[in-house]
Amino acid sequence: MEFFEALFSWVGFTYFLILAALEIVLGIDNIIFISIITDKLPKVEQRKARNLGLTLALVARLILLAFVAWIMQMTTPFFPETEIDMLKDFSLQSLVLLLGGLFLMYKSTIEMHNSIKGHEMDTQPKKNKLSAIITQIILIDIVFSFDSIITAIGMTNNLQKETGHDPLIIIYAAVVVSMIVMMLFARPISDFINNRPTIKMIALGFLVTIGVILVAEAFGQHIPKGYIYFAMAYSLLVEFLNIRMRKNRKEKEV
Repeated sequence: MEFFEALFSWVGFTYFLILAALEIVLGIDNIIFISIITDKLPKVEQRKARNLGLTLALVARLILLAFVAWIMQMTTPFFPETEIDMLKDFSLQSLVLLLGGLFLMYKSTIEMHNSIKGHEMDTQPKKNKLSAIITQIILIDIVFSFDSIITAIGMTNNLQKETGHDPLIIIYAAVVVSMIVMMLFARPISDFINNRPTIKMIALGFLVTIGVILVAEAFGQHIPKGYIYFAMAYSLLVEFLNIRMRKNRKEKEV
């Protein structure tokens, strides 16, 4: 009953829409990562990997929300007395962002190398490859979850004062809806990216940039992601114009 009262109140529903939209936008980089790493699998396995990986990632994110108080305490600095400015605020949360950023940069760079060389370097058995890809989807989603959860908690701080309802109810609902949207759009986005090599390279460059941002945030340097999303959207717009131009030239030649 409390769930429906919180969600269908005017203030609660407004927060829900904002948080759901935020989770979907923040999930773009996650979808791109999933699209690229599942491309190595056979077509039959790709959908299974995406859906299973995102389902388990949803479970992991909901579990993280259950321990949100612990997550908020992860900002306690390891070296509060250090004279090195970059390490003054370095905490467990920073360590997670650092490892996640380095992994994203490494994985994206390897994928770029394979795309340029035109061959695959992955020799894992099929079964192991599927389990490894699902594991990577879950791990990278957990890294991305820290930012979105902390942002969501910050945005809903006043919700309990305004409505008397627990903000976690709204956040849970927004997370579930955003994951459903990601599952629905993961396949078309995957097909679109992987069928167009130039788009795939832009996407990989975007992931490398996100990795750099995560590393920077680990050391207390906040870079608004809006700039990165705008740069990617602009790059995609230019590439769409190039695709259209090449298509028009082929039609004229015929």
